[in-house]
Amino acid sequence: MDGFDCIVEIKSFLNASVITDFHAALGQFLNYRLALQMKEADRILYLAVPVNTFESLFQERFIREAVNVYQVKLIIYDPVKEVVIEWRN
Repeated sequence: MDGFDCIVEIKSFLNASVITDFHAALGQFLNYRLALQMKEADRILYLAVPVNTFESLFQERFIREAVNVYQVKLIIYDPVKEVVIEWRN
């Protein structure tokens, strides 16, 4: 993906409650995005999540709707292979 400037917030979702992890990650993401809009409006913020979390938690209706409503841009990555699987705008 050439030609753009982005910031990535990487989350692991390792706590016992992945919903709590998602809530914290979403809150941080929204606050970071607001701060970026105020200081560096040309930068794009992405939330990076492990592929296994994306394939489980991020398939839940509530999570999908939150990602859609709040326009969360995602990077799905494989933490074992250390590669990006997909960029989602």
